[in-house]
Amino acid sequence: MPNNKRNTAFNKIQPLSLSHVNYCLTETVMSKKKILCFGELLLRISPDLSGDWLQLHQLPFFVGGAEANVATALARWGLQPAYFSALPDNEMSVDLLKYLQDQGIDTSAVILRDGRLGLYYLPKGKDLQHASVIYDRAHSAFAQLQPADINWENIFEDVAWFHFSAITPALSASLAAVCEAAVIAAGELGIPMSVDLNYRARLWQYGMTPQQIMPSLVKHCTLVMGNVWATEKMLGIPVDILANEGNTQDQYIAQAARSATALMEAYPTVKAVANTFRFDQPGGGISYYATLNTSNITEVSRTHTAAAIIDKVGSGDCFMAGLLYGHTQGHPWKQTLEFAAAAAFNKLFIESDATTSNVATIHQILLSNES
Repeated sequence: MPNNKRNTAFNKIQPLSLSHVNYCLTETVMSKKKILCFGELLLRISPDLSGDWLQLHQLPFFVGGAEANVATALARWGLQPAYFSALPDNEMSVDLLKYLQDQGIDTSAVILRDGRLGLYYLPKGKDLQHASVIYDRAHSAFAQLQPADINWENIFEDVAWFHFSAITPALSASLAAVCEAAVIAAGELGIPMSVDLNYRARLWQYGMTPQQIMPSLVKHCTLVMGNVWATEKMLGIPVDILANEGNTQDQYIAQAARSATALMEAYPTVKAVANTFRFDQPGGGISYYATLNTSNITEVSRTHTAAAIIDKVGSGDCFMAGLLYGHTQGHPWKQTLEFAAAAAFNKLFIESDATTSNVATIHQILLSNES
């Protein structure tokens, strides 16, 4: 397979505020450049709700998968991501790998094997967490991965950061074991890790609950992203308030701080917890903001609002990428959070699974909101 490994260092990109602060990469990231994202590559099939796709003989599709979306964003923003997955050994996979490589993603670790490509069907305008999503990923090449198939020490060569999401261990017991082997190996090699606690109820179908699986993975991580309700589902950390029940923003921010504090106390390796809040407004439109907590700070992003959006899919992945973009370059947490929230908000207006916006576009959103 072609290898798009690059030897260039991370691009130095102008910070998103107007202040001129000298940011440096951490020593680890400077010497080991790759951010490795691990997960299943999917195709999203998006028929229109009117049923015109039947007459037109056309089904719009997008290349996706949570971790691939993160890698795509990081590449677009000038960093050096790598992507590890398993794909069927056929010509379609060759095309997909070429597509990822053209985005600037190192795919040299991807395994080609027996199986099929995972799919999901989501009509246009629908949210991935709602019942309209149809997953068709059983028996995919990725779903059949076993711990013995992977030499993590080789996979982690020249890797500075490892990212995965809760979607992968939700697929099967064997993939949960693969994830556990990955985080143990990364920990032994001193590689920091991040996890997105994205909860998909329809995926946990193999007899284990998230709370039986996720704690053993989260305990190895440095950075955790999600929302307070997903954290409750995944880790059993209680939430005192319900979404869209007339609560104030201050109440949600306080809940995020309580959840983050409890998470960091339970898992001392975790040094930062980010939570997103996206609410539909009664008169239409949405509001979006995020929080980030460490042991001694609470940061809150500005609130972004819009009367209408185009595509909700992938906004959380874009937020995760924004956190990694800022943190691996040594940006302050406040600046990192603002960039991540603006990137996620911007993704709501892009019809695809991954963002197509560059850093300058996201900076412009922040500057326009300051005026």
